Amino acid sequence: MTDSRLILVTGATGYVGGRLVPRLLGAGYRVRCLARDPARLQGRAWRNQVELAQGDMMQPDSLVAAMRNVNVVYYLVHSLGSGSDFAERDLVAARNCAQAARTAGVERIIYLGGLGNPDSDLSPHLRSRQRTGEALREAGVPVTEFRAAVIVGSGSLSFEMIRYLTERLPVMICPKWVFTRIQPIAIRNVLDYLLAALAYPESAGRILEIGGKDILTYADMMTGYAQARGLKRRMIAVPVLTPRLSSYWVHLVTPIPANIAQPLIKGLGNEVIVRDDTARRLFPDIDPMDFETSVRLALARMQRQEVETAWSDALTSSQGNRTPRILITREGLIIERRQRTVPGPVDAVYRSFARLGGGRGWLYMDWAWQVRGLLDRLCGGVGMRRGRRDPEDLRVGDTLDFWRVEMVEPGRLIRLRAEMKVPGRAWLEFESCSAPNGQTVLVQTAFFEPKGLLGLVYWYALYPIHSLIFSGLIRKIAQQAVDNKQDA
Repeated sequence: MTDSRLILVTGATGYVGGRLVPRLLGAGYRVRCLARDPARLQGRAWRNQVELAQGDMMQPDSLVAAMRNVNVVYYLVHSLGSGSDFAERDLVAARNCAQAARTAGVERIIYLGGLGNPDSDLSPHLRSRQRTGEALREAGVPVTEFRAAVIVGSGSLSFEMIRYLTERLPVMICPKWVFTRIQPIAIRNVLDYLLAALAYPESAGRILEIGGKDILTYADMMTGYAQARGLKRRMIAVPVLTPRLSSYWVHLVTPIPANIAQPLIKGLGNEVIVRDDTARRLFPDIDPMDFETSVRLALARMQRQEVETAWSDALTSSQGNRTPRILITREGLIIERRQRTVPGPVDAVYRSFARLGGGRGWLYMDWAWQVRGLLDRLCGGVGMRRGRRDPEDLRVGDTLDFWRVEMVEPGRLIRLRAEMKVPGRAWLEFESCSAPNGQTVLVQTAFFEPKGLLGLVYWYALYPIHSLIFSGLIRKIAQQAVDNKQDA
């Protein structure tokens, strides 16, 4: 069955949006995806089934074409991680979206916000999520606002924080926020609610609180995760660990940077449980999962390597809120290129560099890559802990340790953009090209755009070690391609 309505999904490169799109397509809706850089949606299985629109919520003029003929807008945009002014940016973005929707005659906006009693002393992050809903309503377009607490699912921000803290710390020093009551909800149920809202016109103009079956504390969730994994963990409560100190600890132990962890941790000081059961009554066919089931499903997906999206898919990096640029050759760009002829087919060479990073490491002097990642974390950067979404597959927008995948041409080329802290911009590109006699030319290129004198000093000071590492890396990639061919 098909539905003639056109649905615009904003935030399609993010965790929830990237999972909602295939659900909408499966239900027969026509879908348009709005992204600042639509190229980041390359590699998604549903890419050719949707319309793409380029636009930025901070630039109202860019939204006109995206809203044309749209019936319903899903607002899944969030500025968390863009800087200390994220709350102000969220309000501006929401108002721009709502005004553009009204001008285009959009029937409804569906928004996923944050749970919490508005009459209590909410954290800046939770208050911002609810004020964003208010800003969306200002233009007069009916809004369905879902409010959820911790979302549990493979690759979700909250689940990753629980997973890393529990996996890595047999004894956990716990601040008071881990004992606040929370009502987590499975990502599957979040998607159920978002999709069901389209079929229930009576959900328009409502604020709907959604949660799972269990009301727990963060400590309960970590204990529950440990039990699901067969781990024994001990928790020691301390009264002096502030949200700022806690965020630095999370930064060091997990892949989540301090600038994202801190507002989230402040929010964990608020009790976030469902107080109004309207959503349960309005959508009686949705049966929320318990926490244990949510965790087991998330772990099973990870074990099968079927993680659809991850929290790090969104544009968050040490480079700030800048939109990724297509690399161009121009004055001031330092280019270092190496190449080797490999006695093997192009696809074998491609596979050897497409598998770099994550659990497999970087083939040559992997310890040096790990040290660089550790130094980056200590300096407030993303470090190496994000790993990669899938050990075999890469797509545009994926994170790969401290890189972001900027371009993928399957079987031929991969370009990575550095997201670690560097005084400038850096890229690393791998390319496999056909050569005579069944051979392949492997080309490895490092690009660096220095920022001022510090950038030049950085490049030339580290050039000896970079030269050693990159020379060894291309040699190892070539050797692995040969080994893979022989094994095949």
